[in-house]
Amino acid sequence: MYPNSSNFGPPPLPVEHHRYVPVNLSPVGIHQQFPSTAALVSGNLADIPPVSPPPFAYRNDCPVHTSDASPLFRGRKRLKEQNVSYEVKRQRFHSPHLELTSANRAVPLLEDHRRSFPGSISSPFLQAHYISDLTGCVPPLQEASFPEPIKTALPVAKDKLSQQVLELFQACQQQVYDLDKKELCRTQLQREIQQIFPDSRLFLVGSSLNGFGTRSSDGDLCLVVKEEPINQKTEARYILGLLQKHFCRKLSNYIERPQLIRAKVPIVKFRDKISRVEFDLNVNNVIGIRNTFLLRTYAYIESRVRPLVLVVKKWASFHGIKDASRGTLSSYSLVLMVLHYLQTLPEPILPSLQKNYPESFDPTMQLHLVHQAPCTIPPYFSKNEATLGDLLLGFLKYYATEFDWNNQMISVREAKAIPRPDGIEWRNKFICVEEPFDRTNTARAVHEKQKFDMIIDEFQKSWQRLRDRKDLNCILPLRATIQKR
Repeated sequence: MYPNSSNFGPPPLPVEHHRYVPVNLSPVGIHQQFPSTAALVSGNLADIPPVSPPPFAYRNDCPVHTSDASPLFRGRKRLKEQNVSYEVKRQRFHSPHLELTSANRAVPLLEDHRRSFPGSISSPFLQAHYISDLTGCVPPLQEASFPEPIKTALPVAKDKLSQQVLELFQACQQQVYDLDKKELCRTQLQREIQQIFPDSRLFLVGSSLNGFGTRSSDGDLCLVVKEEPINQKTEARYILGLLQKHFCRKLSNYIERPQLIRAKVPIVKFRDKISRVEFDLNVNNVIGIRNTFLLRTYAYIESRVRPLVLVVKKWASFHGIKDASRGTLSSYSLVLMVLHYLQTLPEPILPSLQKNYPESFDPTMQLHLVHQAPCTIPPYFSKNEATLGDLLLGFLKYYATEFDWNNQMISVREAKAIPRPDGIEWRNKFICVEEPFDRTNTARAVHEKQKFDMIIDEFQKSWQRLRDRKDLNCILPLRATIQKR
């Protein structure tokens, strides 16, 4: 997909950035052997010897595996099963109402080399030699030595509104194929970036992995160049500037419209021409890695969470209040708002995971261990039997009439509304949503009263319409939304 440039030389860097420059720019391979299941389960993947890479051919200047693969990859072929040292069998989703998870795993984590969470197992995790990409975050494939999978039913839809919410969720939720496309881009792009920063890791984060992705979700990438924090205004922008120039000069056949956005957390926005997926790439914003797996745990410990989040995101997007770049709510803030609402019901549907399992969501945990935390969290059984329709109506009512926007802050970490801090970040802000790890305001983009009033007005109008009609179409056109996905 992204052919390595044999004549690519070291970029011109000032002296203070020489620690990033490799002495030898020979390609850093990722041709590692896939480990045994026992090693996967234990997490002890050290000392696995490298093996030869599968053969590559070139088609339209694009490196592809010479094995057979689905035409959906448009010239990029994935590894054949015989290249894997343990047998992997894809679970078949025969019924749209059922999902398969491994027994004793409330939050499914994939044991498949194709959808990966990069990082070395030994510490420190940033090393030139590292273990291959092995773990990821979609419902797992069945593997012979794992316990037999159990069937986890989606919520029962007994009323029209709940049926509509469930129909929307089943039609629009991110599919395995969607994640495959993003993961293949990440893998190939990591190889290219390691020509410049050999010790770096490229992580797929956000909605693609946290369980709340849709078929139209963009891909979020986090490049980690070192384990220590970096200055986002200077170092991160400089690194992203190098990458943006590299994308333009060397990868223009595969990446289009790379743009450096100088935000508080700067990013490079680009689109992969082959998969047509839009990506946002940041540097060392490791909070995004941690909250990806926190949110994934919330997504899977209760079956009503993901359908409710998806319909709220689609509703907010339809009404023009889900775009942080235009002064409204980010997708991340909306997810936290839904989780907070489910935590604060008289009979809660969700707990505070950070309170109940502090060791699993320790903000100082090494990054290569973060993805293991959800495996330790058991299901949460709530006595609250509210339907999806009831919860959607209650969510709109809560933020339209009950939440005190002037004095309270939304806190998923505390599982309740808490008084606003007196810091400058919170003072005179219209909406305060606490980031669960670094405790910043994820809704800081809403800085104009006009936009705030528009958001609250949409909550109020939608709640009143839905309360009176009990039909999702009165606030979100179901057919058109499903067709758009």
